[in-house]
Amino acid sequence: MASPYLSLRQAVRPAIYAHFLLAADSERAGHLAAECEDLLFLTRELLKAVGLAEILGAPDGVTEEDGGDRQALLLGAYAEAGLLWAKVVGSTMALARALLDRGDWDGVRRLAGVLADAGEDGTAAELKTQLGKAVWAAYREPLQDISNTMPPAAIAAAIEALRAVVHEVPEDVPDRNREVNRFLAPLAASVHAIMRGQGTDIPYSSRIEHIASGGVARYPDIVKLSLDEIAAEFEGTCHRPGNG
Repeated sequence: MASPYLSLRQAVRPAIYAHFLLAADSERAGHLAAECEDLLFLTRELLKAVGLAEILGAPDGVTEEDGGDRQALLLGAYAEAGLLWAKVVGSTMALARALLDRGDWDGVRRLAGVLADAGEDGTAAELKTQLGKAVWAAYREPLQDISNTMPPAAIAAAIEALRAVVHEVPEDVPDRNREVNRFLAPLAASVHAIMRGQGTDIPYSSRIEHIASGGVARYPDIVKLSLDEIAAEFEGTCHRPGNG
């Protein structure tokens, strides 16, 4: 199987996104622009090395007079391509960190996807983990306030924060679902308490009480479904006549 750095399509994808970032805002400057330029330069050098390796590897790539040095040249070109690919990956990570600092989570997810598609699974996982930490940190305050006795405003803020985490943090980030899941029981309990306080007739099909009692604690894979159910019950309660 060919090495990732010898795939032209994979090699240029980080550069494509770097071009997009620079073209999207002509006034981009400073650290982000510098990271983009570094990535573009390294990609250009990588393509030169890959091109040389392809020429040397072709039957008619060198003359007979060069035959004695052909193997050494070919090995050197492949080695150079490999080292340059490592630099491209490192530069892609640096660009991703710059995007994290700017709060561009979508850009970070894109670069993580590029690295994963290129076979750099470990590096992509590391980048996704960093993204997850940044998202959790951004919503720390409303999440810290989650309890089973929240007023409506705090419930709305908690639902918004958890939905953002589910949307922004890649699902394969370790413990994402488990961490979200641990907030669902107290959140549901708060919604359930408001419904009971209003004398709401809770239908048999509702799972709000089941979630509030911790009934989904063992099923972290359905956190989005459970969160949507809590949100639907809360929104229905808020829009019920007399609760404007």
